[in-house]
Amino acid sequence: MTKKITNGADIVVSALELAGVDTIFTLSGNHIMPIYNAIFDSNIKLIHTRHEAAAVHMADAWARLTGKVGIALVTGGPGHANAISALYTTSMAESPVVLISGHAPLNQLGKGAFQEMAQATIAAPLTKASWTCQKIEDLGFDLAKAIRIAKSGRPGPTHLSLPSDVLESISSLNMPMPTSEDFRVNSTVAKSSDITEIISALAASKKPLIIAGPMMLSQAGKKQLSLLEASLGIPVIGMESPRGIGDPSLGAFSEVLAESDCILLLGKKLDFTLKFGNAPGIQQECKFLQIDPEEAEIERVKKMLGNRLQMACVADTPSTINALLSANPVKHSSADTWLKEVSAALTYRPSSWRELPPSEGRLHPAKALLPLQEILDSHPDSVLVSDGGEIGQWAQACLHAPNRILNGVAGSIGAGLPFAIAARVAKKDVPIIAIMGDGTFGFHSAEIDTAVRYGLDCVLVVGNDACWNAEYQIQLKDYGKDRAIGCELLPSSYEKVCQAFGGHGELITNSENMLPAAKRAIASKLPSCLNVMIEGLTAPNIKRMV
Repeated sequence: MTKKITNGADIVVSALELAGVDTIFTLSGNHIMPIYNAIFDSNIKLIHTRHEAAAVHMADAWARLTGKVGIALVTGGPGHANAISALYTTSMAESPVVLISGHAPLNQLGKGAFQEMAQATIAAPLTKASWTCQKIEDLGFDLAKAIRIAKSGRPGPTHLSLPSDVLESISSLNMPMPTSEDFRVNSTVAKSSDITEIISALAASKKPLIIAGPMMLSQAGKKQLSLLEASLGIPVIGMESPRGIGDPSLGAFSEVLAESDCILLLGKKLDFTLKFGNAPGIQQECKFLQIDPEEAEIERVKKMLGNRLQMACVADTPSTINALLSANPVKHSSADTWLKEVSAALTYRPSSWRELPPSEGRLHPAKALLPLQEILDSHPDSVLVSDGGEIGQWAQACLHAPNRILNGVAGSIGAGLPFAIAARVAKKDVPIIAIMGDGTFGFHSAEIDTAVRYGLDCVLVVGNDACWNAEYQIQLKDYGKDRAIGCELLPSSYEKVCQAFGGHGELITNSENMLPAAKRAIASKLPSCLNVMIEGLTAPNIKRMV
């Protein structure tokens, strides 16, 4: 039975259904009530949050875990403004998200309309595209365009504002609607000659590396990178951390990066995370190859590197990987030795972490986190969420999982709890462990209410050192202990906050209790908080002993 379309809001919901959208993360408000009303007659599920930024963070995590476009729906004016900050994390994570915002009526603009705001202009710097729908005939096609742009090339967020009078406009009987073709992702494929040139340049080098960006670090993306590494016999590394070459999850990567004589940037931006391609992080004689979906990114790298950039072409990352695999190249001549050397560096962790004695009172971060690997290893689709300053880096160094969601190159904190909730929406019956700092917990703690309302259980592990520790460590290093300021927090009872919202909570002051407490939390089937008192240590800077 074809659903009857009577107004603009019906068109919006029909277009979303055509795009395969079945979940929307949202917070209600005046301007989007027509869409809420239309959703009653659809199969779309709403996850109603406590803050608009949390809705965007959830849409982000959903997109990264499912490979589908994430949809966040918020009201206009201040609701839209609240959502904006989360777009930065989404953009830097290269996550395909569409922020749909209600908007003041077009026929009242310039007259002092309720919550009138230049919404598209505000969102533009943080999105791939941002605009306001102008008439009912455009609604379906504008949504298709927003989704198509978000998923094409280098994925990222888009924004579309929907004026309330457009949503309430009565549709005609023959209103044009988009087809599946309108949602189809635009793809740019590398020329066969470019693929041949890349393979030849890599083969001519002694210690080549291929570095991919955040979009390839989903579970499916990492499998593709592994296939590429096996096919070429060349190390393939994915980077998504604000710590760049010092990312603790990459072990002693900085040591082998400094040895490389040829680097293929496979959709990876040459930015601060790679020391802009300069020494001492990367040797000045190192040559670069680049494949990127954006011509502007290639031009930027050309200006930075000059003749060190030996070749570059515009092409999408996934299609380029498929082309490289289809070329059936001969494995690199030093595959065995160089691959093993890089692998040993990436997997290296100090043995002293596991040799630490049991601790009581305040736990060493490694003693608090390492026991949780047993839970993440218990399921082939488990999820690790890592958020926060120093504790987030400890988590990335100590733990791994088939699915990992972190705050990414943006380096912002606060999204961990919304990420974990969206992970449960996306993944049923798998362990979800979210590591966050006590500072992080304060951003979106009310979303525990969201998790309880929808029965979305996850385990939140809060590293409580009563401090904004990342900033404190900077102050200690640069100014000295006597000039540390503005980093103090209280050793609050975060487990009781979770209990007050209807969840499960425990205080942890003994390292021997970490794993049993986590298992109790999972058994509770409730959103849970383990408030772990930890030592305020700096993040690990992993180097091998020479």
